[in-house]
Amino acid sequence: MIAPHEPVVLHVGGLSDAVAATPVPSWLTVLTGGVLVGASFLFVSLLTDHEAIRTVNAFGVSLPVPAILRRPVAASLSAAGLLVLVVVLVAGTLGPPTPTANLGVLVVWVGWWAGYAMSTYLVANSWPAVNPWQTLARLRAGSAGRRPPRRYGAWPSVGFLLALVWIEVVTPLASNPRALVAFVLAYTAVTLAGAARYGVDPWFDRVDPISRVFRLYGRVAPIRPASADGGLRLRLPGAALTEPRPAPPGSTAFVVALLWVTTFDGLVATPAWNAFARPLLSPVVPVGPAGRVVVAAFYLAALLVGFGTFLVAYRLAADRSRATVDSLLTPAAIERRLAPSLLPIAAGYHVAHFLGYALTLSPALVAALVDPFGAGAARVAVLPPWFGTLQLGFVVVGHLLAVWVAHALAMDLFPGVLRPIRSQYPFVVVMVGYTMTGAWVVGQPTVTPAFL
Repeated sequence: MIAPHEPVVLHVGGLSDAVAATPVPSWLTVLTGGVLVGASFLFVSLLTDHEAIRTVNAFGVSLPVPAILRRPVAASLSAAGLLVLVVVLVAGTLGPPTPTANLGVLVVWVGWWAGYAMSTYLVANSWPAVNPWQTLARLRAGSAGRRPPRRYGAWPSVGFLLALVWIEVVTPLASNPRALVAFVLAYTAVTLAGAARYGVDPWFDRVDPISRVFRLYGRVAPIRPASADGGLRLRLPGAALTEPRPAPPGSTAFVVALLWVTTFDGLVATPAWNAFARPLLSPVVPVGPAGRVVVAAFYLAALLVGFGTFLVAYRLAADRSRATVDSLLTPAAIERRLAPSLLPIAAGYHVAHFLGYALTLSPALVAALVDPFGAGAARVAVLPPWFGTLQLGFVVVGHLLAVWVAHALAMDLFPGVLRPIRSQYPFVVVMVGYTMTGAWVVGQPTVTPAFL
């Protein structure tokens, strides 16, 4: 059903007002999510054949890509990425100020961060070819003066990811096209300067948060590159997460940060958050720019505290896991090896938060594509009430896949039958907590975040 445009929450983490909250009580959805994750663990714990689990995860079908097509396809994707970047800058600058009629705003939030991002874990990660900033960096690449210090690992990308989400929450990037253009230009300048300084590959591998997010999401996807022949390989979703990969310092923190920022993005658009934030902010927020600084600092503190809580919970689980099985491995080694199991959870949260957002605003995006500089009234799709229940299903499916990946990783990491199962007890407790938190957030109606 398509309806004339009414006020829509364009905050990226929230769904539009047209998306109804889940029609069942919040306590029931939270409890159901936790019970399903716990029950799935009991089920997979019955699968104790190490070799059979490896065989399942190694299953795949080759998808040959003729060599003559590889370079033209890659070049076409790169050109498309550059074209979209130009469209965003031009439409954001010259298009109408109404966000639901501005092509630049809709392309970024509906077409890219909602729609395209889903393709990276539902289909395949094409971002290395599409990435316009990486294409520009390679075009102007020279000899980098230095490389990022190895001891920093992935920590710079953790900081950048948290900063990006904080900026998105406290600034009008989703409602002010000119502000979005300014941010995209600033991001372009920083990215190109960083790639020139430290090298294209080191920058996009270890520092750029967007590239790192999509690369990790790509490990959840069913289509993966086949390194041997340059073709593609169709695998079970999440199977690539069970393969050992180098994990520089900060890799676990980045995965946890990805999980947390998706949750935080939805949390700040719930009535419960407003009920929590308003009494704290009302007495201390002055009028004018000083007030905006206070609010921004409050949201930054909440973002960091939540991230710290998620990370400490995961690290405590790793420590308890080591103690439970009396392993010689360090807690840091265990947490790095099992961290990929959190990625399906992050992907499930992303679908739950953004699919309804994308479907609701897709008519507005189509209208803006037809008339990029028009200021006609945008139209939005009204989703049926049962869509809220479907959102919760995405959260649960992500957690169920995470349980399987964690089980496969534990069976590969620890010998025997009982030790791998016992090692997962603390992580299951954390996963149940993550599930119940995510289910609760997704089940809430969307409102404008307090004081923003």
